[in-house]
Amino acid sequence: MTGVREVVVGYDGSDFSMQALEWAMDEAELGRLPLRVAHAWRWPYGEAGEEAKLHLRKAAEHVLYHGADCARACSTLDDVATDLYEGAAAERLVALSERALLIVVGSRGMGALARTVLGSVAGYVAAHARCPVIVVRGPGPIPVPRERGAVVLGMSGDTSDGVIEFAFREARIRRLKLTAVHAGRLQPLAHEVRVAMNAVEDGMLERLGPWRVAYPGVAVRACFAAASAKDLLVDASREASLVVVGGAREHGRLGSTCRWVLQHGLCPVAVVPAGWESPLRGVPMSSDSDASGDARVFKG
Repeated sequence: MTGVREVVVGYDGSDFSMQALEWAMDEAELGRLPLRVAHAWRWPYGEAGEEAKLHLRKAAEHVLYHGADCARACSTLDDVATDLYEGAAAERLVALSERALLIVVGSRGMGALARTVLGSVAGYVAAHARCPVIVVRGPGPIPVPRERGAVVLGMSGDTSDGVIEFAFREARIRRLKLTAVHAGRLQPLAHEVRVAMNAVEDGMLERLGPWRVAYPGVAVRACFAAASAKDLLVDASREASLVVVGGAREHGRLGSTCRWVLQHGLCPVAVVPAGWESPLRGVPMSSDSDASGDARVFKG
């Protein structure tokens, strides 16, 4: 590569990876970025001759090229590359994240089996990638709602600049509103609850101030709710187009809130690594006529 960051999508021909491919094509088109379709394979039966492995490799090539052909046929992308790897898919995607702007992977959705699958590929990539990861989940094609939901940004006292930057950029390129949500507990007197909530939401808007200036076309609102972060984000995912959370981790482990949203969220979830800084920061974006503004919203 020549320094141009790319969108990487993990593709294995399944319905779930097709969802991921659709999302990744949008990301590449809207962001005017190159797309790389990645597929990993390995012989699962112990020792084998080269001829037997060659047949499996040919099948893997067929899967990979099918995904790339779909991307070229169903989008306006000029730059679609492929990556065929013999080995573990999760490890290869993490390696590709070193030079990627974004990794997109599919996931089965909710349920005990889904959590196992999530942990094997999507969860591993989300926990170890060096760039943001979007996990696209659920059975069948991604539904297109009549009214597109907002990008939901999960905020806390230690939300990093990289998480905020990513959420604003996603809202900007997709022409969506941005809703910043913060969960917590308040213990003022009953008549002071609204005053206390207003103060928290004012603080959120102040924290978002530099990005509201940098992305003037993004309409922003702040929402504080007296609830757990897990419940608030999963509830917000019912109507959101994307939920963005920080990937705070220790020894390659995602935080409990992040894991919960990945397992139970009802829309695509973006995990932004701790300390990540966008390589596109400062890159000028074309102006638009979208209305901008802010509002406080309480969801009791």
